[in-house]
Amino acid sequence: MIARGAQVVAGVDEVGRGAWAGPVLVAAAITDLSVPPAGLTDSKLLTARRREEVAAAVDPWVRAYAFGAAGPEEIDTLGMTAALRLAAERALTALPMRPDAIVLDGKHDFLGAPWAVRCVIKGDQSCISVAAASVLAKVHRDALMADIGVGYPAYGFDGNAGYPAPVHRAALAEHGPTPHHRMSWAYWDDLPAWRHLKRPRIEPVADGQLGFDLG
Repeated sequence: MIARGAQVVAGVDEVGRGAWAGPVLVAAAITDLSVPPAGLTDSKLLTARRREEVAAAVDPWVRAYAFGAAGPEEIDTLGMTAALRLAAERALTALPMRPDAIVLDGKHDFLGAPWAVRCVIKGDQSCISVAAASVLAKVHRDALMADIGVGYPAYGFDGNAGYPAPVHRAALAEHGPTPHHRMSWAYWDDLPAWRHLKRPRIEPVADGQLGFDLG
C-alpha cells in the first residue's frame, strides 16, 4: 500500500462484537514498519497475561494508536454493522494523523467510503499494525469490562468481558439485565422472566436501508 502511494497506513481491528454486554471497541494502530515486539500476533492466540505483556511493549513501539467504541444503546439502535462503523470512525478520527489507507481485519468492509480499505482475512496474523490493534483493543476492553464488573459482581465481567460464560448466563437468568446489556439480541428469547424487555432488532434489507424485526 505504501508502494502504491499511501503515506499513513492504519491497521484496524475490533473486539466485543459477540459479547452480550459492554461496548464493541475498535482500535486503530499506525506503525513505522520497524521490527515489532516479540510475540505480537492475533490477541486470541495469546493468554491474558501474555496479551498484557505484549500490549505493554506495543504501546511505546507503535507510531500512534487510538480507540473508538459504540455502546449497547448504540448497538441496539443502529445495528451491529453501523455500530462497528461508528466505533471505527471514532478510533480513526482520534489518531493524531489521518490515515490514507486502512488494513481491516476480516472479509467485510464495515467502514466504506471515504476510507480506502483493504480487508485481509486473519489480518491480525499477517499484518503487524492489525496485530497491534488486536492486542491493544482486547486488553483495553477487558480492563474496561473489569471496571464495569465492580458494580455488577454476579455477572463475572472481570473474567468473561461480557461474553456468554456460564456465570454470566446464570446471573442474567436470576437478576436480569444491567444497563450495559444489549437489549435487542436473541439471547433474551431464552430468558422467559426477562423476554418482555427485548427490543426490536434492526436488520439490513435489500435496498441497503434499515428495517426492524418486530418478532
